[in-house]
Amino acid sequence: MKRAFKRVVFCVATLALGCALGCAAADTAAPDAETVDADEPIQATEADSSAASDAESVAEDEGGANPSELKPGEYEVEVDTDSSMFHVNEACDGMGVLTVSEDGSMVVHFSLVSKKIVNLYVGTAAEAEVDADNLLEPTVDVVTYDDGMEEEVFGFDVPVPVLDEPFDVAILGAKGVWYDHTVTVSSPESE
Repeated sequence: MKRAFKRVVFCVATLALGCALGCAAADTAAPDAETVDADEPIQATEADSSAASDAESVAEDEGGANPSELKPGEYEVEVDTDSSMFHVNEACDGMGVLTVSEDGSMVVHFSLVSKKIVNLYVGTAAEAEVDADNLLEPTVDVVTYDDGMEEEVFGFDVPVPVLDEPFDVAILGAKGVWYDHTVTVSSPESE
């Protein structure tokens, strides 16, 4: 709901900006073709630059920054998986925390629904079976449900190679079998 509202606000702001630019252009008399010097640069009006600045501010406020331009820090993000058996705990509303380091590398932390997934690997199940040195160990997280009940579950700190696109992960269940899945991390919002 919060994201939908922000998108509506962004769309309304964008429309208002377009109207402001159109009105500003209509209010400014177009120079006669005969009086314009081809070598003289055309000057932007104060209204044009003010409206453009407002649009940039709205885009930044709405999380419209290019993912490669994320500043170091923590961001609340959506974490989607391809499976109903492997997903973010319902107490977290599908959200995780993305940490962006000074060098631009990204790691997302999210809590699962139980302690049945004992390792995670960024890549495929076949790769995980031969690359035991790079398995991700779980953290023990405490989640609180809407009814106030608390539960210990496993969480993972997962390196994120790309935002807004699925990437491969493999999970190792308690029975010792690796399974292929994908994770998509999107919509970073500053915490």
